[in-house]
Amino acid sequence: MKSIVISKSDRILRGSILLPASKSISNRLLMIRAISGRHFEINNLSEADDTCLLQKQIAYVLSVIGQKKSIELDVALAGTVMRFLTAWLTMKPGKWILTGSERMKQRPIGILVDGLKHLGASIDYLAKPGYPPLLIRGTAMHGHELTIDPGVSSQFTSALLLIAPYLPDGLILNLKGKTVSSPYVNMTIKLMQKFGAKVKEGKTRIHVKPGSYLPCDFKVESDWSAAAFWYEAAVFADEVDIELIGLQSDSIQGDAILPAVYQNFGIVTEFTGNGIRLTKMRKKIDGFYFDFNDYPDIAQAVIATCAGMRIRGRFEGLKSLQIKETDRLYALKNEISKLGIAVEISTQGENLVTLEINSSKSTFPSGLIFETYGDHRMAMALAPIVMKSGSLKIMNPDIVAKSYPQFWKDLQIAGFDIQW
Repeated sequence: MKSIVISKSDRILRGSILLPASKSISNRLLMIRAISGRHFEINNLSEADDTCLLQKQIAYVLSVIGQKKSIELDVALAGTVMRFLTAWLTMKPGKWILTGSERMKQRPIGILVDGLKHLGASIDYLAKPGYPPLLIRGTAMHGHELTIDPGVSSQFTSALLLIAPYLPDGLILNLKGKTVSSPYVNMTIKLMQKFGAKVKEGKTRIHVKPGSYLPCDFKVESDWSAAAFWYEAAVFADEVDIELIGLQSDSIQGDAILPAVYQNFGIVTEFTGNGIRLTKMRKKIDGFYFDFNDYPDIAQAVIATCAGMRIRGRFEGLKSLQIKETDRLYALKNEISKLGIAVEISTQGENLVTLEINSSKSTFPSGLIFETYGDHRMAMALAPIVMKSGSLKIMNPDIVAKSYPQFWKDLQIAGFDIQW
């Protein structure tokens, strides 16, 4: 398996980094454009593998509509692509087989499928019930009101909302239970409203009126989720003065909470005309607690930060991490344990999943080799630990292309040495 060796001879973090465009915003814009059937320009579209795949699959679907034979679409590891295409294809004439990697076939989709069937969709499971692959027959949709559990994946909710203006009666979506990753649902709603959809959001109910999306050109902001790994590196550094270009203070991304999170670690965030500037002040921290229910994509970076600083940490709201590209809790436990830190995962009831790490005074082991489990965020969260260890090896480094293709090059810009 391919690997890289990362080293850092000092603990200085300086430079100017252009962060990638938001994958989450880009994917929603591509779906709004596809669903509407009306063209508009998307400037600064993400170059992440997931977005490129979604763009390619949409183009392919549009080129083969009307064929009588079944058309197979492979979404590989892209969960968003699987969920968004599932909803869209229910309304597109044809027979569609939607499949993915072996890991994708282990990721649940039953809540979304049940909801779509309630609205008139024709969907069959081709293997294990509740999981891909799916056979979707495009048909006229109906229905008006639907109740779903939003506690498994926000992408189920977003997928339903995105097609809702094109349902004959719109959609009243009742949310039964606590919503996971609610900022991503809020992002979907704000983008829908930007393109003219009539959406009224309540605490447990979202009402989308029938209508259509109105085309307007849109520039995608940089990805706050990608900034998490730079915040992590800043905590490990002794001297920090780094600019992250493209981030907005009025962002619609939930992970824009990062300045508040990392203030606890002494990181100072200054908004500039181009993005943000990170500096550091001395601050003692003995332990850290956080609930990641709304912010799962920064969990690995924050947990790795505490592990690298060898401080106690207690983290909740982690249930959704078990059904991501890998079981991220299992992966975190395995890799953080290599630092000589005790990691405990516990489950209380159906939804409360907790990960705890203990503080440690031991030195960092030499010759660290980190596995990435086919997970882009595992690779990026583990890499900054080199500022504490001096050198380490990352397996399967190319996986970062899923969301941040230039990550390793950007580390080099910031003074990290990388040997391929």
